[in-house]
Amino acid sequence: MTSGENAYQIKFSRSARKELEALDAALVNRIFPRIEALRNEPRPSGCRKLVGSENTWRIRVGDYRVLYSLDDKSNTIDIIAVRHRSKAYE
Repeated sequence: MTSGENAYQIKFSRSARKELEALDAALVNRIFPRIEALRNEPRPSGCRKLVGSENTWRIRVGDYRVLYSLDDKSNTIDIIAVRHRSKAYE
């Protein structure tokens, strides 16, 4: 998919925004570009659909996981959580 009118809109839940803000700046600089890349490729290589969920996916960034829901009808991605892998699925 190319950028432009087909690009997805990214929204952050309040909790995901707080989780991202609490991280070290160097870590945010690694994670945020991966989140931004979801605009043009909402199912990047290595992403996984969460078991037992209709439209929740995750991407891996080192030891961190970005959990998001995907709505292809409205071209919207809702970032649900940005957590260390040990706490990502709680």
